[in-house]
Amino acid sequence: MCGILGVYNLKGPEVDIESTKLMGEELKHRGPDSEGTYFDYNIGLYHKRLAILDTSENGKQPMHSKDGNWVITFNGCIYNFKELREELISSGHDFKSESDTEVIAEGISTYGIEYFKRFNGMFAIGAWHKKKKKLYISRDRYGIKPLYYWFNGEVFVFASEIKAIIKHPDYKIDVDLDALNEYFTFQNIFSFNTLFKGVNMLPPANSISIDSATDHITHNSWWDFDFTTENNIDFETAKEKTKSLFEQAVNRQLVSDVPLGSYLSGGLDSGSITAVASGKINRLSTFTCGFDMSEVNGREANFDERKDAELMANHYKTEHFQQVINAGDIKWSLPKLVYHLEDLRVGMSYPNFYIARLASKFVKVCLQGTGGDELFGGYPWRYFKIFDSKNKQDFFNQYYDYWQRLVKDDEKKELFNRDVISKIDINAPKKTLERVFTFNDKLAYSSPKDHINNALYFEIKTFLSALFLVGDKLSMAHGLEERFPFMDNDLVDFAMKIPLEYKLIKLEDRIIEIDENDAQKHKKYRRTNEGKNILRKAMEEYIPKKILEREKQGFSAPDESWYRGENAEYVKEILLNSKTLSTKYINKSFIEKIVNEHLNEGKNHRLIIWSFLNFEWWCRIFLKAEK
Repeated sequence: MCGILGVYNLKGPEVDIESTKLMGEELKHRGPDSEGTYFDYNIGLYHKRLAILDTSENGKQPMHSKDGNWVITFNGCIYNFKELREELISSGHDFKSESDTEVIAEGISTYGIEYFKRFNGMFAIGAWHKKKKKLYISRDRYGIKPLYYWFNGEVFVFASEIKAIIKHPDYKIDVDLDALNEYFTFQNIFSFNTLFKGVNMLPPANSISIDSATDHITHNSWWDFDFTTENNIDFETAKEKTKSLFEQAVNRQLVSDVPLGSYLSGGLDSGSITAVASGKINRLSTFTCGFDMSEVNGREANFDERKDAELMANHYKTEHFQQVINAGDIKWSLPKLVYHLEDLRVGMSYPNFYIARLASKFVKVCLQGTGGDELFGGYPWRYFKIFDSKNKQDFFNQYYDYWQRLVKDDEKKELFNRDVISKIDINAPKKTLERVFTFNDKLAYSSPKDHINNALYFEIKTFLSALFLVGDKLSMAHGLEERFPFMDNDLVDFAMKIPLEYKLIKLEDRIIEIDENDAQKHKKYRRTNEGKNILRKAMEEYIPKKILEREKQGFSAPDESWYRGENAEYVKEILLNSKTLSTKYINKSFIEKIVNEHLNEGKNHRLIIWSFLNFEWWCRIFLKAEK
């Protein structure tokens, strides 16, 4: 796990070595173990290393292929590198390291960039062909490792994090108002824009090629999810196959030359990972984040998962560590969190910051349960929102209504100030949501089953991608590598083809009413607790019955209560005073309305208050250089 950076001056002049190194220093938290550089006139590659595999000097980057044609800078981990290495050895290659980076270099030198498709793992790669003077960048299937780029027609810059790119002498920072519109619609950005104007994220399973002979970049999309084709398989066979592939996935991701542990909540996903990993690693280190519940009530009273995590830690005989967060911890962490997150995504993530900090004190690699819900249908109440859509457009309309998590389009003129409104298309986020689907011509819209498969496709492309972004940035803030066993290629390929009724049994019969305030709607939505059925059955021998039958719960702090209690003054201090910078874009009266309704009228605005706090700190840190 590392930080990578590249600067390519297509028209010349020579890359400035000192300014490139200064850009690379912005990535030092990602690679505290060593650094490496490669410069050749108009190309510069930079690498910050967190040594996980082959921690010797032989694993340093940028790494050259034996034939001298390729230079590689790489962030991630290729879990099948040993199998690929053996194939290359059998065809005549020899290796001086035990690293996956050398496998990448030798594989690309033999097979070209098509070799990226062979990787089972997470990666962001910059690859320079010295003879052709051609640069390639590529990103893993699922978008686990981030990769950003900026291109002004003459200079192409890529990096693991935006903060390195914006240090380039030619970049002038500005807010991308279209991305801002998306963020305050979805609490996410579904396009590949960022809040930094001109800086884009490379989509998952995409490569870019660029050389000085052209004035443009060429995209190549080389893989996509497909939930539309089901295997003809009986339930028992599917269950056993799920179990064996999951075990294989966890065991693959245990490869490490440094200490490795696992997060452990009170849920099925992290519990399943811990169960398998603890069978291979004696006294596996596990980590849980809990919350001070002394001033919490209502539905948030169940947010603390420490008791269930302790139950599983005792069951698997792990060496267990806990972090307890209290209301005041947001004040200390938020500026640091926004600095590292850079491109604002999804909900309250400061617990992720704290648990990664805890884990980093004991291990350098930590297994994570993210991905199980999206693959196996863990959010049935969301699917019900579009279950009875009449056709394609009705599906889009209903789904867009649901995913407007923060501010609906008809409130945008109240949210944004007049100058912003004059520069954005209020309806653009809906078009962006629809484009997620229209990129895939296999999707159908004629039945409830189609609609649910479409929802699975959408969430794994957008919501899950954002969770990976948060996971990467906040773990790497502490020099910690997170791994995601559910995103093993073999497991993903099989899980997508499992019949839907095995994941969501008796879906239409399991309807109960709940208040879905996570969607900020203040109205009733249908919900079921029957998600991930086949995964539950596959894990029966591993997981205590209490955990298997536990209702699905996200990892979130009780901020609804805390914003009304101890953190009320902090919210007002940041958002409602003369120093508030975000009012250049957001109407102060709208912020006041939201805060007052939450504090005084009992309305739950925890999501948008979190987003206001994040955007305010984003303005202070990146527009005014305050830390």
